[in-house]
Amino acid sequence: MRQDAEFFDDRELDLIYIGKRLAEAQALEALLTEAGWDYYVEADEYSGGILFVTKRTGAFFYVLLDKAPEAREFLKANGYKPQPALPSAATSD
Repeated sequence: MRQDAEFFDDRELDLIYIGKRLAEAQALEALLTEAGWDYYVEADEYSGGILFVTKRTGAFFYVLLDKAPEAREFLKANGYKPQPALPSAATSD
């Protein structure tokens, strides 16, 4: 379920996906909500393009750091390509 930033307090969040189109972001929101995931989403800028790199706005999806590996697997199973794990998350026990 989509949550406000306050819901997560000071717990560390991990970026799991960047929705680059509105329809894509809305579909992912519906999928995460239906599956019962607690997530945070915000609009932010990313760089896009190959020949002419430009700043674009997308929907950045976050989950709690300890839930991120499971969330990435969930995204993959549903046809999405998640963002890579944080370097610190990959080395934590």
